[in-house]
Order: sequence, then C-alpha cells, then structure tokens
Amino acid sequence: MVIQRWQSVWLLIAGILVIVFCCLPMAAVQTDVPDAAVSSVTLLRPVDVPVFMVVNILVAVLLFISIFLYRNMKRQKTATLVAMLLTALMMLTEIYILYSWNRDGVEVEWFGSIFLLLGALAFAFLAYKGISSDERLLKAADRLR
Repeated sequence: MVIQRWQSVWLLIAGILVIVFCCLPMAAVQTDVPDAAVSSVTLLRPVDVPVFMVVNILVAVLLFISIFLYRNMKRQKTATLVAMLLTALMMLTEIYILYSWNRDGVEVEWFGSIFLLLGALAFAFLAYKGISSDERLLKAADRLR
C-alpha cells in the first residue's frame, strides 16, 4: 500500500494562488468628472477592503497549516473544507464589491483575479479528494490486518 501525498502539493498551490490574489489588483475603477476632460483611474485591491483582506490571509494560513496536519486526516479535511468554503465566500464577496462600484459615471474594468480564487478552490478540492482517498486506503489496510 502506497499513500501518495499529492494533496500537500495541491494545498501549497492553492495557498500560493490566494497569496498572489492578495497582491494583485482586482479591477480598475475609472470615474469621469463632469464638465472636465480628465478622468481618474483607481486600482481596486483586496487591501482596500480590510475585512476582505483578513479573510484572504486567513484562507492562505488555513491552507498552509492543513499541509502539516497530515497525521490527523480528519482535522486536515476539516481545515481544507473550511478554506474551500471561505474561498467560495471570497469569490462572491469580490463579485459584490465590483458590482457595487457600477453606478453613473463609473466604469469598472475587471482584471480576472477571480480566476485565481477559482483555481485555489479547484486545487483545494483536489487536495480534499486526495485526503479522502488516503483515508479510505488506510481504513482498508486496517481491515486487512
């Protein structure tokens, strides 16, 4: 019986994607000033919304901690599941934040950073499936003893 720890790689990639998301801008907000030929462009980053940034950091920490919880698979699965739920919540929150900027005279250009969160969610799901697979292998080996 061979247990492969690919879920550690998937969790690492998911954590890195969340960290990269924290560093990149989510969108560019262009406001047109009436009666003037100028318009201002502001980059909207996760740092601009403090609660959003704290949840991002929490998800990254959870993903990195769950790499080292391999001795307790139940706790590792729980940490990974919580990180997946928070990642999905972050995706919904980002959509809400960017749509709330859409109003008269404001143009929002999305940069596609939500795909980083989608990738993190996919890799966390792969890790969860790997942890479940290893758990089944260990239970089957214990039955054979």
